[in-house]
Amino acid sequence: MSLPANASNRRRLDDAPLLVAARGGTPAHTPVWFMRQAGRSLPEYRRAREGVSMLRACLTSELVCEITLQPVRRHGVDAAILFSDIVLPLYASGVELDIVAGTGPVVNHPVRGAADVAALPGLSAEQVHGVGEAVRLLVHELGETPLIGFAGAPFTLASYLVEGGPSRNHERTKALMRSEPETWHALLGKLAENTLEFLRVQLDAGVDAVQLFDSWAGALSPRDYATYVRPHTDRILRGVAEYTDDRVPRIHFGVGTGELLGSMWECGASVLGVDWRVPLDRAVRRITPAGGEPPVVQGNLDPAVLFADWESVRDEVDRILAEGRSAGGHVFNLGHGVLPDTDPDVLTGIVEYVHSVSRTARLDPA
Repeated sequence: MSLPANASNRRRLDDAPLLVAARGGTPAHTPVWFMRQAGRSLPEYRRAREGVSMLRACLTSELVCEITLQPVRRHGVDAAILFSDIVLPLYASGVELDIVAGTGPVVNHPVRGAADVAALPGLSAEQVHGVGEAVRLLVHELGETPLIGFAGAPFTLASYLVEGGPSRNHERTKALMRSEPETWHALLGKLAENTLEFLRVQLDAGVDAVQLFDSWAGALSPRDYATYVRPHTDRILRGVAEYTDDRVPRIHFGVGTGELLGSMWECGASVLGVDWRVPLDRAVRRITPAGGEPPVVQGNLDPAVLFADWESVRDEVDRILAEGRSAGGHVFNLGHGVLPDTDPDVLTGIVEYVHSVSRTARLDPA
């Protein structure tokens, strides 16, 4: 199945709760979606992926479409998130890597210096043609539900390349960053351009918002983040804004980034994702400029809470909704991704509950 390239150019979903909230408006209800909702806990996902490697699945348009749609059908979430992987642009461009079960991305030839950076390939739109085709299929299938595009941020991608895989301390990454700053900035500059190209492909195909995900940024101090990372993340987020005339919301999320929130907000996002370690009202206070308007935030239920009894889950949801009222807008989400053993019925219950109580609150604000 295929659709012509121009079949999905920029939908107008003016009343979609996610897009209304992301732009600082008041939607009919608080929108809900879950990071890593496309897959992970769903039995239908495991059936669809059977016998197909992760990276091959991410480049197979019909499979990407099916997996992305599954949580929308099951949970009734307010947005679909494109099924993809942080390292997909690296793999598609020709970097030799694999996703090893129980470990994560493993790079065959890690980056160790300037020559390795110079040898890194750029990314062309044709290399991720399957992703663009998947977006076109999804826009056709989703109707009034927005689709969020996805990409990994430069620091996280650099860490995988330099360390050769996941790292607890990021020692090689930090050593390169400090010992060879010119090499470091050349590396992140390349990664930023490849990431921006990856997002342009998704934007051209019709995604309604994008999320930039920085898994490992929390390993950095505020000073190091501002000096060595922020200029490159800024390049991506402001590049998206320029490319779309600021019409497409840009969500920026990192893990363990409570001390970095102010710096992350300065990168040009329109929505700041907050993990579960920092209450939303405190996050809002940290990043609201003096005399300025409070930002739109996303988050931030601890994914592990989903394993508790329903009353405990509901109490946490109520707390987060209350804290989110201090923001310029609130998109309800987890504070990180869905854990693999999560009961899908709990996710469905949260969507229904958030929709119900937020609609009631808007009808009776007292």
